[in-house]
Amino acid sequence: MSSSAARPRVRMSAVQRREQLLDVGRELFGQKGYEATSIEEIAARAGVSKPVVYERFGGKDGLYTAVVDREMHRVLHRFTTALAAPGHPRQLLERAALSLLEYIEDHTDGFRVLTRDAPVTAGVSTYSSLIGEVARQVEHILGRQFGDRGYDPRLAQLYSQALVGMVSLVGQWWLDNRSLGKERVAAHLVNLSYNGLAHLDPQPDLVDRPAAV
Repeated sequence: MSSSAARPRVRMSAVQRREQLLDVGRELFGQKGYEATSIEEIAARAGVSKPVVYERFGGKDGLYTAVVDREMHRVLHRFTTALAAPGHPRQLLERAALSLLEYIEDHTDGFRVLTRDAPVTAGVSTYSSLIGEVARQVEHILGRQFGDRGYDPRLAQLYSQALVGMVSLVGQWWLDNRSLGKERVAAHLVNLSYNGLAHLDPQPDLVDRPAAV
């Protein structure tokens, strides 16, 4: 039976049914997008009637919002766990990069949902807000390192945005290009980011400064 076929109805608790509908919604929204997914298809895939979906989520917007919130929580939990454990800054960067790549591998549909353009009517948090939250966590680590190394700790915010943005964009590239394993991708990311941080110029300047007008 294909994954798109309707599943037989199974008696579940309210919590189990909610999780099932979230899983079905994530799969369909991730594979087809918000607009191309209908309540009818969600209900059929879950083996329930449409009123069951409306009863628990109020409609497609409510289900989509719940799916995004759950996936954002999952990603943040992985990053938080990776950065909370003690370790050398390079180890922390490795864990952070791997945590996103592992999430992409384990929850591909969820990552596709997060990185798609959110429908205006849904009023959900965006992927950029998720990346911003992750960057704020990285900022605290960089701030301590900058202070210890004599760099301006106020610049940690800028560098954390750059690092997390780089990992995020590479993650989106890796989603559809698996020519390298996640460990190799993480190693190359850390090679660029950590070695770059280890040799920062305290007072960088442009080589080709624009001429004053």
